[in-house]
Amino acid sequence: MNKKTVRDLTPAGRRVLVRVDFNVPLDEHRLITDDARIRAALPTITYLAERGARLVLMSHLGRPKGQRDPRLSLAPVSHHLQKLLPDYRVRMASEVVGPSVDILVKDMRPGDIVLLENLRFHPGEKKGDPQFAAALAAYGDDYVNDAFGTCHRAHASMVAVPQAIRAKGGAAVAGFLVEKEIQFLGNAVNNPQRPFFAILGGAKVSDKIGVIRNLLTKVDGLIIGGGMANTFFAAQGYEMGKSLVETDAIPLAQALLAEAGEKLHLPIDVVAATAFDANADAVIVPADQVPADRMVLDIGPESIAHYQALLASAKTVVWNGPLGVFEFPRFAKGTFAIAQTLADLEDAITIIGGGDSAAAIKQAGLTDKVTHVSTGGGASLVFLEGKPLPGIEVLDER
Repeated sequence: MNKKTVRDLTPAGRRVLVRVDFNVPLDEHRLITDDARIRAALPTITYLAERGARLVLMSHLGRPKGQRDPRLSLAPVSHHLQKLLPDYRVRMASEVVGPSVDILVKDMRPGDIVLLENLRFHPGEKKGDPQFAAALAAYGDDYVNDAFGTCHRAHASMVAVPQAIRAKGGAAVAGFLVEKEIQFLGNAVNNPQRPFFAILGGAKVSDKIGVIRNLLTKVDGLIIGGGMANTFFAAQGYEMGKSLVETDAIPLAQALLAEAGEKLHLPIDVVAATAFDANADAVIVPADQVPADRMVLDIGPESIAHYQALLASAKTVVWNGPLGVFEFPRFAKGTFAIAQTLADLEDAITIIGGGDSAAAIKQAGLTDKVTHVSTGGGASLVFLEGKPLPGIEVLDER
């Protein structure tokens, strides 16, 4: 995927419309509890501002369903961004598009930054509405996509806006964050150093059928954990007690087992609890001996040791989805043990596929010990499935 990037722009004096991902968590007081996504966009923002661009930033926050919701305003993000960029003037627009935004944008000086209000306050964003896209495109001479987390969405700001910018002679390029995501995920899947292992967890097999099928053609080993392992066990005829099992997906799991052969690695033992509760009574049992009154909430010590032995020689590892209910400390041992294993690998490329995996790595304090943590859970899954990402496909080819 050979796309142009911000390095290909000559931004001095131009208005650059930058799609960022400032969809950050807020507490009940509307204070930002994790600013990682904002900080991830800073290299692109500062690169352009230092070179005299006038930046118009646009992002979504939460799911306001096409209506203004004061609780989901980007105002807290604007204040935080100003603190992170004290050398630049950051101003917040009160609307997504409209006369007040026109005035703000017209008044910009080189190096100034305007953050538009939440894109999803406008119903045209999720609909990919071309009229809404044209109104947004009027604020930029060039377009930069630095929002990997929404690259799998064909929303107006991701596809119709860059098309509108290009139609009037501007460029549509990738920011540094999107470039990094393409580089790491693309190389890992299409040109990996071997042995290449993938680790897939999370609750549902059905969410990751395409990913499993695509990865099975590329990996040397595919390690399975989390709730999705239960469905594979059920497909083998094991009784799973009160465990989460996708009954409808059992035939698919059986087909995947047949396709995978020896590449697919399932847990050997599991931690079975009496309830989905942080303090539930738990025992370690073989995977095929789950008691009728218990549910699987983690992988067991034999499984951890087996997976660690498999990963010991790995040169590339992609991980998407926790191996247990890591939110409960009692059932986080499997997830954290494998996280530590990846952190300890020498001379290996270790890529964490966003979402819960990224949260688990952060909770384990190991974010800086792996090669790359993706900023887009859903987008990274689509990428791993081998499907095109609309927000990247639309960008200018080099």
